[in-house]
Formats: sequence, C-alpha cells, structure tokens
Amino acid sequence: MAAGAPRVFVSHLSGISVFDPNGDQVGRVRDLVAMLRVGRRPPRLLGLVVELATRRRIFLPMTRVTGIESGQVITTGVLNVRRFEQRPTERLVLGEMLDRRVHLVGTGEEVTVLDVSVQQLPARRDWEIDKVFVRKGKAGTFRRKGETLTVDWAAVDGFSLEEHGQGAENLLATFEQLRPADLANVLHHLSPKRRAEVAAALDDDRLADVLEELPEDDQIEILGKLKEERAADVLEAMDPDDAADLLAELPEEDVERLLTLMQPGDAADVRRLMAYEERTAGGLMTTEPIVLRPDATVADALARVRMEDLSPALAAQVYVCRPPDETPTGKYLGTVHFQRLLRDPPYTLVGSILDDDLQPLAPDATLPAVAGFFAAYDMVAAPVVDEHGALLGAVTVDDVLDHMLPDDWRETEFHLEEEAADHGGG
Repeated sequence: MAAGAPRVFVSHLSGISVFDPNGDQVGRVRDLVAMLRVGRRPPRLLGLVVELATRRRIFLPMTRVTGIESGQVITTGVLNVRRFEQRPTERLVLGEMLDRRVHLVGTGEEVTVLDVSVQQLPARRDWEIDKVFVRKGKAGTFRRKGETLTVDWAAVDGFSLEEHGQGAENLLATFEQLRPADLANVLHHLSPKRRAEVAAALDDDRLADVLEELPEDDQIEILGKLKEERAADVLEAMDPDDAADLLAELPEEDVERLLTLMQPGDAADVRRLMAYEERTAGGLMTTEPIVLRPDATVADALARVRMEDLSPALAAQVYVCRPPDETPTGKYLGTVHFQRLLRDPPYTLVGSILDDDLQPLAPDATLPAVAGFFAAYDMVAAPVVDEHGALLGAVTVDDVLDHMLPDDWRETEFHLEEEAADHGGG
C-alpha cells in the first residue's frame, strides 16, 4: 500500500486471498499478529497469519507484503512455510483484540472494541495499529443501539490486561461466512479461554456443526465447559454418529447423565450406535438417511434431497424400505441414486427404479471392508442392513475417511515440506 493510502480495518482483511506476484493464490488471511509497545505507542503490526490450501497456518511478515488492495494481499512471493506459533509478546488482532472491553482514557468510560485499523507508516515498510472503533454501553449489547466512535490507539486503555469473560460476538461476525470445518480450525488455534468464549456464543446448531470438525481433545474440552443442559442440547443437534463418538470418549457417569438430559428419541439413536464397535459399519453409520416407501414418487424423493441440512453424501441417494420409515425400518428394498432421480419423470414411483444389485453392509462389517466397498463401487454412501433385512442407517465416505486418517490429520499437511528457518516474528 502506498504511503498516505487510507487505513484498513482488520475485519475487512479476514479471509481475503493472498497472492504471489504471478497472481497465484497461496492462501487466505486468518489473523494479524501485533506487538504491544511501552506506554501509549501504537502496536506494531508484525505480519499476517495465512492459512495455506493444505490448512497449515504460516506467518507472513509485513515486510513481505507489497500491497493490500481490492480485497487481496500481494506478497513478494517468498514464503516460509514453517507452522505459525504465537510468541508471548505477540497478540492476535482478530482473536484477542476484537470484543475486548477497554476504557476511554479521557472519561474512564468502558467501551467494547468492534474493530481496529492498520496503516503503513510513510516512507517505510512498517505498519501500525492506529485507530480503534468502539461502541459505548454495557457488555452484551451487541447488535443493540449504542454510540460508536473511532478513536486513536492512545485514547483507550486496557489491551494489556488479561480479561475475564471477553465477548465473542464481533469475532463471530468476522467469521460468520466460514464453513464449519474452517471455523473449527479457527477455534483450534485460539487459547482455551478464548475457545470457550467463542463456543459459548455460538448457537446450538452452529456449535454442533463445528464440534463435528474438531479433534477429540477440543471436543471434550469445549463440551466439558458447557452447562450440562446445553451440552445435551448440542449433542442432540449433532449427527447421531458424531455424538456417539464424542460420548464414547467421556467417563461412563458423564455419558449417562448427558443421555438422560437428551430428548428420548435422540438419546435412543445415540445409545444404539454406541452398542456397536467403533470401527465397524454399525459404529460408523448415521441413523438419519433419507428413507422412502416404494410408492413414493421421484418428486417426493427430490423434495427430500433438497433439504438444506443434509450433507452432500446423504443427499446422493435415497433408501427405499417397507414401513416403518424411521430406522430401524421395515424390509430394505434397494437404493435410488440421485442421478437416476434426475433422469426419470417426477411421477415415477421410486419402487420401480431401484438399484438392488449391490449387497448392503452388515453392521459388523469392519472398517477395511467398508472402505473396500466404497472403493470398489465408487460410492459416497452405503446402506447398513441387519440380519432381518431392516435398514439400520447409512455410512458416508466422510465417516470412513475420518476413521482411516491418522488421529492428528487436522494438524498434518500433505505434499508440503517444512522449512527449518524461523518464521521471523510469529
């Protein structure tokens, strides 16, 4: 950015693309790294936390940023791909400064930080945080009316203090467009205190989606900090197989207490899944696939496939069964794939276009057998049927991958060599 250019508010930088000089995208901005200074001198902006396509987070020094404009960051093209590790003297701007309660120096009035701006110093490559955008009023008044104003950094006090009960609304607003997996990655890299605050601010459905994407240690930590009633609500909102996997990691007395607090129907699904060995089709399956009777039409099937909360894998086919329609169903008759639904007239009965050639999975089928089934038949989901012919659920390819990848796969990047040099400030 040329000297004298307008300041940039950091909320506008979250998630924007980072390009090398050739125009190739190298990643996205996930946070900014600043260093507080003595007295009321504005913090120096050290660099950006950039998430590569491999999900590795690296540090990009501001000295290697040649431009921030038109919703993108341009770099010199020289990247150090060593994983970013925050140092004690550093602060994450999005993760630790937004939503903070600080005081106006002149009046002592408490305000909430909504945003901060950064600006490049004239004739230099250094950057500073120069302005703070705040809202007056008591904590917890996000989205309510309240006077907002932009003040110099020196006009506020309180960033250097360890704050208890820091809000999370503005941080969440910054990341509200992220997919659950990406928001989970954000939470994973926050401090335990900040992670708990953000989790507390998410609604039950959003938190359930994010928990499903987090490593087990993070899941247990977050669930353990929720009140039991809310923890039960979040478990109800999770896919039954993911809820069962999470509960399997908790002490038995905690499991029973949470299951008792859940709605009986949801708890029954989870209990049924927990009865199977983890690395079997029964332990992997979800109990909520699309189930239709044979006299349902293609139009009925497409209406079910369009349901917003379905994963792409579960929406790829419907399972045709005799009543009852909920798992465990009556006799399983066969599957109708999404492509077939698109080829036939809306009035066609699904019972007349079944794919019944493939043998369904047994609930005790091992993980290697399940993976082999998916590989052999190019499937993204497969029915699980018991010895009486009832549909118990469906295994999706993402569940198979989750259990076949290493436990630390979220921390592992593939096809990328790590450089040994320090990241130079992050």
